[in-house]
Amino acid sequence: MEQKRSIRMACFYLELRDTPPKSKPGSGKKPAPAPGAKGATKSTKNPLFEARPRNFGIGQDIRPQTDLTRFVKWPEYVRLQRQKVILRQRLKVPPAIAQFSHTLDKNTATQLFKLLNKYRPETKQEKKTRLEALAAATAEQKEATKDKKPLFVKYGLNHCVALVEAKKASLVVIAHDVDPIELVVFLPALCRKMGVPYVIVKGKARLGTVVHKKTAAVLTIQDVKSEDQRELATLINAAKANFTDKYEEQRRQWGGGLRGNKSTQMLRKRAKAAGRDVNAPALGKL
Repeated sequence: MEQKRSIRMACFYLELRDTPPKSKPGSGKKPAPAPGAKGATKSTKNPLFEARPRNFGIGQDIRPQTDLTRFVKWPEYVRLQRQKVILRQRLKVPPAIAQFSHTLDKNTATQLFKLLNKYRPETKQEKKTRLEALAAATAEQKEATKDKKPLFVKYGLNHCVALVEAKKASLVVIAHDVDPIELVVFLPALCRKMGVPYVIVKGKARLGTVVHKKTAAVLTIQDVKSEDQRELATLINAAKANFTDKYEEQRRQWGGGLRGNKSTQMLRKRAKAAGRDVNAPALGKL
């Protein structure tokens, strides 16, 4: 009997603990809901917009398209050429090499290549046709008309250097991305010494298209037709203004030495803490 009585008393106390307190009459306050009890009001859902949670596990829903460039394992040659660009920005480049980063502006370069394309060398097929016609005229014992020497763009490093040394070149066009750079690093100084105007343009491949090759380090314009003399004179003036006259200035300018974004931000943070100028240009340079 005593055991049953103790059990009843324990159940009574448990029910009393779980029952929320009753509000006093006239207080106007509602008692706090019991812990774990659901709210009486439910948020109404719009039937037009049904929630459809997706599962992006293996073999489940397709992931949305995102930019995964940082996670791509690029080929080795791509990684090497990108690392080379970064290294050239970080390391200090001597002036003799840094001058090749100053190239001709786009509009002048377009005019230059228009002129160069007028004087493209003849292809193998065109040369073959010309020689066959000359041979046929000789076989028929006809006097072959002596044409003037054809006006073509000269290419080939040794040939162009010889023309510059002989002061026979009117304008020298140098590519900015020759590898190894030592092949053409002496050319600007040689052209200036010989009084030959020169320009540095973007793309050895673009120069190569003019002379039917994959790439070309240097091209030389020797002579042009009378109708193109004015255009050549304009290009020579632009070459003198942008390169020959600025040679002494560029001879003292070092290239590279640019810090990365993380390094620059770190130095700005330190400068700000020290109370110095945060926007000082020296912060971005090594």
